[in-house]
Amino acid sequence: MLIIGLTGSIATGKSTVSSILSSPPYSVPIIDADLLARKVVEPGTAGYKAIVSYFGPNTPDLLLDDPSTSTSQGQPLNRPALGRRIFGDTEERKRDRQILNGIIHPAVRWEIYKALIYNYVRGKWAVVLDVPLLFESGMDLICGTVVVVGVHDPAVQMARLRARDAHLTAEDAENRVRSQSDVHGKAVQAEFRGTTSARGVVVWNDTDRSELELALKQAMESISASSPRWWAWALLVAPPVGFGVAAWNLIVNFATKREWEKKKREEKARL
Repeated sequence: MLIIGLTGSIATGKSTVSSILSSPPYSVPIIDADLLARKVVEPGTAGYKAIVSYFGPNTPDLLLDDPSTSTSQGQPLNRPALGRRIFGDTEERKRDRQILNGIIHPAVRWEIYKALIYNYVRGKWAVVLDVPLLFESGMDLICGTVVVVGVHDPAVQMARLRARDAHLTAEDAENRVRSQSDVHGKAVQAEFRGTTSARGVVVWNDTDRSELELALKQAMESISASSPRWWAWALLVAPPVGFGVAAWNLIVNFATKREWEKKKREEKARL
């Protein structure tokens, strides 16, 4: 089974690409890390308790004060309030963001592994692993292909973000865009994995949906050619071969990532 890592930056169109890939003619199963991140912090979960314990004392509006949404396990998290607490480039917000990620990421990772196994035993040709922080979390190491969805102009991101989330101010939108890694850097890192073998693909989403669909169609044709469906079935009926291929893919990705990190260190040293 081919694991297609899907990533980008906020408001670049990653969710739209995910929606297209989940529908015909692709109909690829989607493992959405954002949805799983919501699941692992629902009231009563260990993640929820850890967030309330750390952020609650200094974030008075952390929980929604709405009886209609409350459960016997507690009040749901007020996500906009939590977002204001962690998004930004001050040292305090960076620290809080790291702490939140440390609570959520391990639980999400476990849910991802369970979903991958489920789709593998069902004989799926491919699965899309939709993770905003794919490179940062190291989840790119298990992916056969990485697709980055990007835009060239950050102003486009901020405009789309405010159109999507009307409650955000211009400052909020700018903080959220700046808090995430530069999408151009992600695009370069994806291409470093190998464009001719379709191990790294960039889909630019600067205009409208029709142009995005065309770019995605071309990307999926390239990916399908590099990993045909019959190969997925071969790996399913011969599990030892499948595990061997997965191990080899992990080794290749690890070596590639080390080369990428070496390249970035050398570039930084020249500055």
